[in-house]
Amino acid sequence: MKILASILILSLLTLSSLTLENENLLQKKADEVNFERQLIQNFSELNYPTYHNREFWEKVPLSIKKQYIENASGYLDYDWPVVKATDYLEIIRSGGRNQQAFAAPRTALLALVMGELIEGKGRFIDQIVNGSWYYCEQTWWGWSAHLKHQKSPHGLPDINEPLVDLGVGEITNILSWTWYLFKDEFDHIHPLIAERLKDEIMKKAVIPYYQRDDFWWMGLTSPRQVNNWVPWVNHNMLTAILILEDDQEKRIEGVKKVIRSLDVFLNQYPEDGGCDEGPTYWGHSGATMFKNLDLLKRATNGAFDLFDVPKIEKMGSYIYKAYIAYPYFINFADADASTGSYPDVIYSYGKAIDDPKMQEFGAYLAKRQDFGEKAPHGKIDEQISQLMWLKELEEVPSKDVLISDFWLPQTQIAGGRDKEGSSQGFFFAAKGGHNGENHNHNDVGSCVMYYNGKPCLIDLGREKYVAKTFSPQRYEIWTMQSQFHNTPRINGQDQSPGAEFKAVNSTFKSDSKKVIFATNIAGAYSELADVKKWERTYLLKRGKSFTIQDDFELVKKSQDETTLNLITYCKVSKTSQGNLQLEGEDFKLALKYNPNILLPKIEFIEVTDESLKKYWPDGVTRIVFTIQNQELKGKTELLFTQIN
Repeated sequence: MKILASILILSLLTLSSLTLENENLLQKKADEVNFERQLIQNFSELNYPTYHNREFWEKVPLSIKKQYIENASGYLDYDWPVVKATDYLEIIRSGGRNQQAFAAPRTALLALVMGELIEGKGRFIDQIVNGSWYYCEQTWWGWSAHLKHQKSPHGLPDINEPLVDLGVGEITNILSWTWYLFKDEFDHIHPLIAERLKDEIMKKAVIPYYQRDDFWWMGLTSPRQVNNWVPWVNHNMLTAILILEDDQEKRIEGVKKVIRSLDVFLNQYPEDGGCDEGPTYWGHSGATMFKNLDLLKRATNGAFDLFDVPKIEKMGSYIYKAYIAYPYFINFADADASTGSYPDVIYSYGKAIDDPKMQEFGAYLAKRQDFGEKAPHGKIDEQISQLMWLKELEEVPSKDVLISDFWLPQTQIAGGRDKEGSSQGFFFAAKGGHNGENHNHNDVGSCVMYYNGKPCLIDLGREKYVAKTFSPQRYEIWTMQSQFHNTPRINGQDQSPGAEFKAVNSTFKSDSKKVIFATNIAGAYSELADVKKWERTYLLKRGKSFTIQDDFELVKKSQDETTLNLITYCKVSKTSQGNLQLEGEDFKLALKYNPNILLPKIEFIEVTDESLKKYWPDGVTRIVFTIQNQELKGKTELLFTQIN
């Protein structure tokens, strides 16, 4: 007994030591490399192409040049709009975020900047000046949904309380690059343009960033769960500081603050590298963390380099682990069923961590998305980065990376397919986890299942964002509820929100013949469900079948039904007693169940929301299996096989 106790204590001490060792990695690295002496003093030292570097812009493929110039030409007569008070107030009047009011001028400025960089004749400069001046005159650059974070009354931005949110960060980045690229051209027109632009960026964003530690997303003042805001906003602020700050001491302190905030994010990120916000948000979390680290490495002439850290490596490889078959990715939480997936970032991340699969995957996605033929998108720095990688991405080996299986033990997401390297046959992914995750849906124990790379059992994703989406009423929205995921409803009860409602004893096994993921999801339900145990098992027999098994024990039965729920994008029909047929895009599956235990009901749900219609335009079907003659203990099985 004493020996066991000693082993337990030693294990806990070792775990604690490892946890401490893996905390604040960025700050430790900064100390190690004498960060203050390494940091550049001028952004031009990073050697990004400038406006006058015509050699770079001339090498851009002709088809992309034409797209850029045509796009910019459409904004030569653009009338820069006023963002009205009522545009902001819509968030508290109807819950509408009114994003277009803030997005349209940004789109115009980006088009004009990139068009001028490509053409280089000065034709778009006046409109770039107008766009820059437009933002100088604007009260606030953020998104109305985030005004709830200001101390002043919600609804309108307070000029005396400059708030830094996602929107402010994005515009700060864009305007900083605009200033950097066109400062000389602005000065030729009038000396106040560049001076005013820089002054407004500093007042509205950089100085508030310096002065305040209490922006919630920084994670600097009190312990709290952080999310993709940390790398996303910090990357934009890091860019602005490196471009605009003239005082080297202030530059160093500003970048150190970025590093401290990024450490908060990295400390909380799971060791397995999994993104609980899903692949869509990986672009703003893991991928943007990479962009921060890449920029910091460049800004210290290679001294600040953490790309050999296992967590950083796993944070990158997550993106191909979460890949189903083009264009689909695992979309638990608020993630989309398919995503643009940032080919240049994936490729360059793969190079940084020396992961050949990630490099091949980035190159593959670039080819699938006509990377060398379509004009890039994103902020100025993102588009320049994509143009810088064009030639290499055309020349390097590419591969559709379809891994055999994966298991993320901290994130508690697992998956597998019939055959490595092929999208044919079954693919599934399932999760344990808890109901307090970032962008959470109440979906503990849920799954997705695809066949031949096409959706069968699905995660709906989320509807268009409105104020309610991020309010206490979030789980009144149907797509957030467990009954509209592939999970059971127990004694009439759905799962409850909150980190305390979680799976336990999640396990994973795989070999050449099968993949098994099992988890006990009873803890995801409140006491009202009266459930003692609900062990769900997903079994993939490679090349043969996919099975969902439930082994449950209730404390007592209520008058309300216990059901198994499935959401599918297939057409569902009953073929015989105990058999359903699921017809997908290019496949048919048989779903076998025990009719003595389960009674199915097929419900078609029309999809009207514009966000959901992008992925499920033909509507979805919910299959509700009611458990008959329910005893306190029981087992159920749903068996999927191919119909030839």
